[in-house]
Amino acid sequence: MEKPADSEPARSPPRAGKPTLKTIAELTGLAITTVSRALGNAPQISENTRRRVHEVAAEIGYLPDRAAQRLKTGRTNVISVLLDPHEEILGFGTSIMHGLARALQATPYHLIVTPNFLDGSNVDAVNYIIRNGMADGLIFSRTEPFDPRVRLLLENGFPFVTHGRTEFSTPHAFVDYDNYAFAYEAAKRLIVKGRRKVTIILPPKRLTFYQHMRHGFMTAVREAGIAYEIPETLDLDSPADLIRDYVRRRSAEPDPPDGFACPGEVSALATITGMSDQGFTLGTEYDIVAKQTSLLLSQIQPKVETIYEDLKAAGEAMGQLLLQRIGGEPVEDLTILQDPQFGFPTP
Repeated sequence: MEKPADSEPARSPPRAGKPTLKTIAELTGLAITTVSRALGNAPQISENTRRRVHEVAAEIGYLPDRAAQRLKTGRTNVISVLLDPHEEILGFGTSIMHGLARALQATPYHLIVTPNFLDGSNVDAVNYIIRNGMADGLIFSRTEPFDPRVRLLLENGFPFVTHGRTEFSTPHAFVDYDNYAFAYEAAKRLIVKGRRKVTIILPPKRLTFYQHMRHGFMTAVREAGIAYEIPETLDLDSPADLIRDYVRRRSAEPDPPDGFACPGEVSALATITGMSDQGFTLGTEYDIVAKQTSLLLSQIQPKVETIYEDLKAAGEAMGQLLLQRIGGEPVEDLTILQDPQFGFPTP
């Protein structure tokens, strides 16, 4: 039977070893079943009692036994995240995780991160998580048009949210950035600024957003009838030194581009270095419009015009959608396309 929250018994020093529900019960004077329900935020338990139990649990460092919870509820209270070591997008993993943590902070869920390498889609990692029941839901990025991870998860009915879209006819939950709009507006801005030949560094061809970004760029240049080129030996995953060397070499050749659409801050900085090595001045002899995910670029190179992608908001949205998916909400309602945020100076 629950005791009034204001009847606070004298607390004895916590016992040595891992704190348990019994430890909290002894310190609060409550029944073990009441403690368990209070930790689960059962509405039948008064708010004061719930708060007191949570405070004691935090004070003694109590952590629930996940194995016992899994046996009781069939859930792990774990969200697994596959993250890429993506050098081009500054702070990608940190920003995504910050947003996810914000979405899950008032829930019983914990995040477990698994590295996902750029040369593969890590189907084995996804299969391992599904087969062994290692998580209640999964989040991953860098989707392909017919991503084998998505196919596997759909076939198994496993809750997931992707950062990026696919071309499967079966719908699935996703949060994506409108890369068509980014590339279209970046190219248009360069054209408005009077650039005669524009270029863009695209993602690897196997990724879905390669198609979106290329389509946006090509739509803008065809509408304007302007000259363009797209490097075939570089992509968004190319190391910064290779981008720098390519730009430096190309700028010394006949008819080089003078307008650059860069899908990230690293490629923008590498482009600036390569052009500077050949004596070209940013904002005078060439211009850059870049996607920005941090404040770094605008602080150190204010002449670069930027289009912002909010990765923290994307992470938080993915966390919220995954909770809804785990809760059984229809997948058709769990899609978000983020709009670019423009940092162009006003006339």
